[in-house]
Amino acid sequence: MTLGPGYFDAMYAAAPDPWSLRTRWYEARKYAISIAMLPRQRYHDAFEPGCSVGVLTGLLAPRCDRLLSCDMAPAAVTAAAEETARFLNVTVEHRAIPGDWPPGRFDLIVFSEFLYYFAGADLDHVLDLALAALRPAGTLLAVHWRHAVAEYPRTGDDVHAALGRRAKARAERYAPQRMAKAYLETYAELLLPKAAISGQTLHAMKG
Repeated sequence: MTLGPGYFDAMYAAAPDPWSLRTRWYEARKYAISIAMLPRQRYHDAFEPGCSVGVLTGLLAPRCDRLLSCDMAPAAVTAAAEETARFLNVTVEHRAIPGDWPPGRFDLIVFSEFLYYFAGADLDHVLDLALAALRPAGTLLAVHWRHAVAEYPRTGDDVHAALGRRAKARAERYAPQRMAKAYLETYAELLLPKAAISGQTLHAMKG
């Protein structure tokens, strides 16, 4: 079943940074790879659900005009807001996805260590919401630990297989063959809509 707020509240009650996102070299390296995979220098509107303590949020902020980040754990929301207080373009909110998916559309959506918490139809729902909210020429970045974790409903490989199926089901808009992938201990994947491959848009992406 999909992991609920109780799991995450317990994690943050046990430690303020339960996955050591601020201190582990693995996390710093993963974030550097994630940021480097983004094909555009700047994005207008970005959405990062599951922001945890806001380390990646702080790295995304300089690349975005507006960045909405959220988490279902109140302790994480407080920590992320403090982490990114220096960025006037960042908003951190308490939201439980998929029920609290925000209105509007985005040209960047980042799923970092997030999707494997969703079981069954919940994952498909989240992916459908994301693909519907992604603007033409937008970017969807998904980054997940590949190995099994006992408490998680899915592995990172499961998540990215589901993402690939969802993209192929919308083949009129998306080009799965344009996915940029980095296979390390983490599976990082970049999904570009077909509109992003047109000559004019590609030129704009290259700056």
